[in-house]
Amino acid sequence: MRIDAHHHLWSLARADYGWLTPALAPIYRDFSLSDLAPHLAAADIQGTILVQAAPTEAETMFLLDIAAKAQVVRGVVGWTDFDAADGGARIDALAAHKLLVGLRPMVQDIPDDDWLVRPAMAPLLAAMTRNRLVFDALVLPRHLPRLLRVVDDHPELQFVLDHCAKPRLATGELAIWQGDIVSLAERPNIVCKLSGLATEAAPDWQIADLRKAVDHVVACFGPYRLLWGSDWPVVNLAGGYEEWFAATETLLADLLADEKAAVFGGNAARIYLSSRGRNVEAN
Repeated sequence: MRIDAHHHLWSLARADYGWLTPALAPIYRDFSLSDLAPHLAAADIQGTILVQAAPTEAETMFLLDIAAKAQVVRGVVGWTDFDAADGGARIDALAAHKLLVGLRPMVQDIPDDDWLVRPAMAPLLAAMTRNRLVFDALVLPRHLPRLLRVVDDHPELQFVLDHCAKPRLATGELAIWQGDIVSLAERPNIVCKLSGLATEAAPDWQIADLRKAVDHVVACFGPYRLLWGSDWPVVNLAGGYEEWFAATETLLADLLADEKAAVFGGNAARIYLSSRGRNVEAN
């Protein structure tokens, strides 16, 4: 089964997407599963992981409700307030929803770069481990040294690096990012999501503009620790679903058939759905 390991859905009337403004005209509207369906069909994708886009538990419940009614959504990566005094209890309560497969604090938007390594995070990450939830790391290159410490401190927790940590493709400043990726990839409890790169490149990006970053994560993580995701509808800001999918097929053309199958679905099933979520064999 092919799985899109990272997409969003939203309704502007919810009013909890603070980052989503009219300035982002191509995506400043509602997006539903019916909008996504033609893209999934074109790429022969049978399952998805639906990811939060607002820092509210209300949006997480909105996404879980969508998932409960749609077989194509295999699992939800949601959000909870990691700063709440009852954060551990919140995680336990959310984990009762079996379609919740992970949590994603929006670290890239948090002013404190050391937020990830606060002592208060330890019991919350322990709660995630206990509930077999994946930690989706929405971080920027500057956060990678802190993320490395957290990954080391919680070896039983599965981490997913979203969007390859958003390397600065538009400026070509990749050296520090490359070194940090090497270090992270040495840790067995983190995998990398091959997504979000088109929006980090220049507006008129070509496949060659993505190759250095893609080749690097393939070399570091290997094909069995990479998960393909569309980042739809955000990818509409940088060419759209089909263009990104075609680009990654080209960039991964040298992989063996089994390796491609892993990147485009098998790894997502193992990481997100092996102990939670909706069984990949379900119809």
